[in-house]
Amino acid sequence: MKIVYAITKGNWGGAQRYVFDLAIAAKAAGHDVAVAHGGTGSMVEKLTLAGVRTIAIPGLVRDVGGNDWGAYQALKKTIREEKPDVLHLNSSKAGAMGALAGRIVGVQKIIYTSHGWAFREKRSLPARVVIWLISWLTALLSHTVIAVSDSELALAKQMPFCSKKAVRIYNGIDLNMSFGSGEIIRSAFPAGVKITGTVGELTKNKNQIALVEEAKNTPGMYVAIVGEGELRQMLETRLVEYGLKDRVKLFGFQPAADVLKGFDVFALPSFKEGLAYVILEARTAGLPIVASRIGGIPEAMDKPLSEFSKEKMVEQTFALYR
Repeated sequence: MKIVYAITKGNWGGAQRYVFDLAIAAKAAGHDVAVAHGGTGSMVEKLTLAGVRTIAIPGLVRDVGGNDWGAYQALKKTIREEKPDVLHLNSSKAGAMGALAGRIVGVQKIIYTSHGWAFREKRSLPARVVIWLISWLTALLSHTVIAVSDSELALAKQMPFCSKKAVRIYNGIDLNMSFGSGEIIRSAFPAGVKITGTVGELTKNKNQIALVEEAKNTPGMYVAIVGEGELRQMLETRLVEYGLKDRVKLFGFQPAADVLKGFDVFALPSFKEGLAYVILEARTAGLPIVASRIGGIPEAMDKPLSEFSKEKMVEQTFALYR
C-alpha cells in the first residue's frame, strides 16, 4: 500500500509527532510511505534519519498568503505523481488543499485528522466563520475524519453531512517510556525552589505568556518554559521588562522526556488543544498538572492512561487505511 501523509509545517509539535509515529509504523509494516510538508525542521530531519521519504511543498505555510495558489498546485502535482492509495492529511492548510487536490486527482481514500479545530482559536467572529467553512469543506471532501478527542469529535459530527464519516482515535504514547533526570532544568534555578514547567511550541495558542504574567504577580514563583516558536522574542522582551529573568527561564526545544522530571508542577495554559501528548507524558511522569479545561485536555487527564497507547492509536488508524 502506498501512503502519503501531508502536513503544513515541518517543525516538531503534536501534529508532527503524530505524522512521524504513523509514518514510521507504516514503513515498518512494509508500506510505501512519503511525507509531504511545508518548511523544514525537526520532523523532516527525524523522518530522513529514519529512512522515510519526505517531499517539500514550496510555499506551504500556516498563514494565508500570496503563495497559497502555488502551494496548492505543487501539492496537487505531488499527489498526482505519487498516486497514493491513502492520502492522510494533517493541519488546517494542508488538510484543505490536500482534500481538494486529492478529490480532483481521484485518490480513493482521503483521511483528515483534526488536531484541534482551527475555528476554536481566539480570532474575530468573521474569521472564525470563514475558518469553520474551510474546515467543513475539508471534512466534506475527506472520506474519513479523525478527531483526537471526544470534544473534537462532537464538533465534527455537528458539521452537515459529516457525522457518519467522523471517528475518534486518541493520540498515543509509549506508556513504558523512560524519563531523564531533568537536571538541565533543576540546575538553572536555586536549589530547593518549586518549579512550574511547561512544554510546547511558543505560539499564541499555547499561551505561555500566562505563566509569565502569573510569575510577575507571584513573588517566589519559578517557571521553566520549554519550546521554540514565533513568540520567543516577545517572551524574552517581557521577561526583561518585568525583571523576571532570574525566575522565569526559556530553555528552547528539549524533548519532554528529558525535562519533565525537573518540574514540580506541569502547567498547560493553552487556548486551544486537540489532545496534548505532553499531558499524557506528564501523567506518566507522575507530575501534578494544572491545565486549561479545553479540547481534549479533560479526557487526557481523567481517562485511564491505557486508553492512550501508541500501539492502539496505530492499530485503529491503520484499520481505516484498509
